[in-house]
Amino acid sequence: MAVCTGLIVANLYYCQPLIVLIANEFKIPEANAGTITYLTQAGYAIGLFFMVPLGDKIERKRQILMTTFASVIALLIAATAKSFFILQAASLLIGITSIVPQLILPLAASLSTPEQRGKVIGTIMSGLLVGILLSRTLSGFIGQVLGWRSMFYIAAGICLLIFFVIQNKFPVNKPQFQGTYGQLIQSLFTLIKTQPVLREATMINVFSFAQFGAFWTTMVLLLSGEPFHFNSATIGLFGIVGASGALAAPLVGKIGDKGNSRIAVGYGCLLILISFLIFYFSIESVIGIAIGIVFIDIGIQGVHISNQTRVYSLLPEARNRLNTVFMSFSFLGTAAGSAYGLLLWKLGGWHAVAIGCMVLSLLALAVYGITYKSIPKRRD
Repeated sequence: MAVCTGLIVANLYYCQPLIVLIANEFKIPEANAGTITYLTQAGYAIGLFFMVPLGDKIERKRQILMTTFASVIALLIAATAKSFFILQAASLLIGITSIVPQLILPLAASLSTPEQRGKVIGTIMSGLLVGILLSRTLSGFIGQVLGWRSMFYIAAGICLLIFFVIQNKFPVNKPQFQGTYGQLIQSLFTLIKTQPVLREATMINVFSFAQFGAFWTTMVLLLSGEPFHFNSATIGLFGIVGASGALAAPLVGKIGDKGNSRIAVGYGCLLILISFLIFYFSIESVIGIAIGIVFIDIGIQGVHISNQTRVYSLLPEARNRLNTVFMSFSFLGTAAGSAYGLLLWKLGGWHAVAIGCMVLSLLALAVYGITYKSIPKRRD
């Protein structure tokens, strides 16, 4: 499950190191080419909201298989796009069909005991985070050597292989929800209204994921220009630096199993804030950027895995719907963060991006502090 999750979520991030190559082929400004990053994230949020809840209503393995095959088709459309508009539409479809990790996670949670759930989620999140971060390394290398279209062809082949692995290895998992699809979607708003932990965890995740999206989108623009002039393969190597932080994911999960999930969220928010302080002073320092990447990725893991463990512990019969609310808003945050980062880049370059993201860090910490007394600190 961890391997499948990592390989499929990578679809969302292959485009990031390829922005410059895509801009050159279609003869458009690099900032305009960067729109495919937030279209992919927005598609992911749409898929999360409208498709993930079905995991509480239809058999989960079947849904995972259908969605994985649809992802193959979306990737092939991107690989063969004759215009930038078609590539933008394909990017939206790639996002919508790459929700499989968020179908796998509730399945894994339902198969694990309460005592081991945090560790299980942390293990699968390790695969997901490695996929996110190494996807940029692979994409940058493939783009530089074979061209950006080759990356989408390869991704389609990977997803087709995963389809057969899932078909042979994943267990059948029966749903518990008996209502209509309309009732299923309506229940999402009921969960938002009645679950304060869900609201708090989601708000913190939105601000954290927005910073993540803003950084990885604008970092490509920083490293491709003065004074670095790195090509897509070199830029992609920075994903390896971030992947080293994924080793912390199982540890964060274990902390959650001991009932300390909310404390880990606070430390994660602080690490993200520190990372952007480092980035601010590293406009010409590769070492500084590398250190900042380790901080931001460990911080994101601390926030995300801990919040996800807390959310999954609320209502076992509604895990897909809880995950829908939690993750759809989180990735809307990523999409908005990518657009926010590009706007800040146009207004004031790298320093504006760093300052703007520090503001988001302070907002996340404000939510954490305001709700500190009203939200349980231990998982029941």
